[in-house]
Amino acid sequence: MPHEFEDEPPTRPDHEALRQVAADALAYVWSVSDRPVAPSAVALAELAAFDEPLSESGAGVAGTLRLLADVGGPATMASTGSRYFGFVTGATHPAALGSSWLTGAWDQNAALPVMSPVAAKLHGVVSEWLVDVLGLPTATGVAFVSGATVANASCLAAARDALLTKQGWDVQADGLFGAPPFTVVVGAHAHSTLSKSLGLVGLGRSRVHVVPADDQGRMRADLLPDIEGPVLACAQAGDVNTGAFDPFDAIADWVAARDGWLHVDGAFGLWALADPSRAPLVAGLDRADSWATDGHKWLNATYDCGIAFARRPSDLRRTFAAAAGYLPPDDRFEAMHHTPQSSQRARQIEVWAVLRAVGREGVADLVSRACDVAVAIADRLRSAGFAILNDVALNQVLVRYVDGATTERLLAEIQADGRIWCGPTVWSGETAMRISVSSWQTDLDDAQYAADVILDCAARIGR
Repeated sequence: MPHEFEDEPPTRPDHEALRQVAADALAYVWSVSDRPVAPSAVALAELAAFDEPLSESGAGVAGTLRLLADVGGPATMASTGSRYFGFVTGATHPAALGSSWLTGAWDQNAALPVMSPVAAKLHGVVSEWLVDVLGLPTATGVAFVSGATVANASCLAAARDALLTKQGWDVQADGLFGAPPFTVVVGAHAHSTLSKSLGLVGLGRSRVHVVPADDQGRMRADLLPDIEGPVLACAQAGDVNTGAFDPFDAIADWVAARDGWLHVDGAFGLWALADPSRAPLVAGLDRADSWATDGHKWLNATYDCGIAFARRPSDLRRTFAAAAGYLPPDDRFEAMHHTPQSSQRARQIEVWAVLRAVGREGVADLVSRACDVAVAIADRLRSAGFAILNDVALNQVLVRYVDGATTERLLAEIQADGRIWCGPTVWSGETAMRISVSSWQTDLDDAQYAADVILDCAARIGR
């Protein structure tokens, strides 16, 4: 039964402080879409209030939380509102936020079922839901980590160990010194965090074969190298600038002929699998051996929430199992034996909450609505003479205004204006503006508003 505490007196001072901070959090949520996206100069200057020496006896819970709400809140970037278009950053869905509050209060360690029965149960439920809604192979294993970078690294470590196991080499026992080589293949537009992940697992950032990309950033499958296996190929679902998808069927055919492993970096683009209208984009995506994505992007869970998928869960366990005498045996899924971390927060609870709240159709709508907004912004800017540099097939709009230098000036004006926020990128050697639509709150009215702001700022800087 819900606990009715509204009229009950707090039993301890910190209880009243928590009640107040909950009210502060709700006030922020209710007003975030009405405030400027970027914090004001005054709010940024007031952050100096945090510059204080650590006290001897402590400032107390109530005073500390009051300072955080009063000074920190106004200095946030309103990325959880409807008019933030930077960095493919999702907002926070109410189901995610509410379940995050509960999970934080419960303080569950999801490492082992014995540590959190509720986390273990919901991991099993939400894993089946994710595999189902994304159309991945039925037995696919699911592991929650901190973000897509760690999800990529987890999958790549599992791929490394699996490929070397086939050659009679036990990486976990003997390390990489003297291990037989294999070829790693990436596209020219692979995200920088994929390179970071390759370095993290010892496969090297530069020791890769780079396949050229087309004008949208898609890997040119016709230019895959004529080499022998084994191979590890890294494809991409959703170029960070254009939203483009690699040709998965052709890449999967090439990998299969070389007894290799196909990994897909789908930090935000993997969610296109949930939208039937995007079927042409995702053809062959289910043929991979592993996939990485974020729940804190398009699913709109809170930070942080990365998800690693492996066609064979045993591949994750081979790499990440941690034996110790005090760890009880259990025949249920044990998160710490399938992820790099042992202690871990129960990220699966938020993902379960969002999926249960919106359902299959709701997830598809999250994707399709964002894509519709991106198309609307692109159409409006194109009609005003802006150059739209990508095929707007997903949630990314790549824009240039006159030239690179003028686009830089426009971006500075937009960011100083503060009504919306979008960021720069480099495309074909020049600055471009990247508009990323990821918030569950953003609709076609916001598309109109964003285009109006961009055109207003362009008029102010001229050509």
